[in-house]
Amino acid sequence: MSEIQDPKSVQDLTGVVQTLLQQMQDKFQTMSDQIIGRNILVLDEMSGRIDDLEKNIGDLMTQAGVEEMEAENKVKEEQGSA
Repeated sequence: MSEIQDPKSVQDLTGVVQTLLQQMQDKFQTMSDQIIGRNILVLDEMSGRIDDLEKNIGDLMTQAGVEEMEAENKVKEEQGSA
């Protein structure tokens, strides 16, 4: 932060306060932008993971359905030959 001299008048004091407020606003804006940027990255990563999870669940359901159908067919074949 820049060196602040003792204000000699109301105008000086006003200038100092405005400068400090602007510096604080700039810092808050920078932090806000960083937080938003990180959140977007995290959300994108989570979205990708959810997509992968949905695909894996779909694959598992397909495999389970195929195996279940094969087991049912075997039972039917065994019952038909008996």
